[in-house]
Amino acid sequence: MTTAILEPSEMTAPGVYRPQEDSQLIVDVMERHAPPAGLRVVDLCTGSGFVAINAAAQGAASVAAFDLSSLAVRSARANAVAAGVEVDVHLGHWARAAEFGPFDLVLSNPPYVPFDEESEENLPENAGPRLAFDAGIDGRLVLDPLCAYAPNLLTERGRLLVVHSEFAGIDQTVEALRAAGLRSNVVTHQRIPFGPVMTARAPWLERTGRLEPGRRYERLAVIEAVRP
Repeated sequence: MTTAILEPSEMTAPGVYRPQEDSQLIVDVMERHAPPAGLRVVDLCTGSGFVAINAAAQGAASVAAFDLSSLAVRSARANAVAAGVEVDVHLGHWARAAEFGPFDLVLSNPPYVPFDEESEENLPENAGPRLAFDAGIDGRLVLDPLCAYAPNLLTERGRLLVVHSEFAGIDQTVEALRAAGLRSNVVTHQRIPFGPVMTARAPWLERTGRLEPGRRYERLAVIEAVRP
C-alpha cells in the first residue's frame, strides 16, 4: 500500500506554523542525501509534523518528534494519522529526545529568525506563532544549544540535518557542530523571497546592517553533521 503524503497546504491548523520552503528543503535533502529507510529518526521542533511524517513515509524504522507547543503536538499527531504513518509526537523541549535516543538521523527546522524585542514591527496575521520563528537577537537562541548537544542525540555515524537562514549564521553553525566533535558541512543552498515575517523585519535588518537596502530574499541552507 502506498502511503499518502499530505501537502504543506493541507498541514495547517490555528496557532501552528505552516510548513514552508525550509521544511520542504530539508525533506528533499533527506530523501536524496540521507534516506531514512530502516533508521531511527527524530524531528526536533516538529511544528505541524511535516518533516517527521515524510521521514515515516520514506520507510524509517521509527520516528519521534518534539515540540514545545501543545497545539503543534496535537496538529502533528492528527496529520500523522491523516497521512497513514506512525509518528511518536512528544510535548516538550527538543533536548528530551535524549531520553528516547540515540538516533541514526536527527532532523530539525528550528526557530532561527533574528528578533529585537525593542524594535517595533507589525507582523501580519498569517505570520504564525512567534514561538515557531523568534530566536533572539542573532537568530541562534535554539541553534547554539542544539549544535552543542547534538552528539548526545546521535548514534555512532549518526547524522544531523538542520535547516536555517543565512541571517542566523550558516558558517557559525558549521563551526559550532565541528567544535562539538562532529564532521560538518553545508549540503545545499536555496534562495527564496522573504515571507511575511522577514518582510516585516526587513527595515530593522537594514538599519542594523544585516540586510542590503532593498533586498527582499534570503538564502536557506541545510547543514549536515555526522558523528564519527
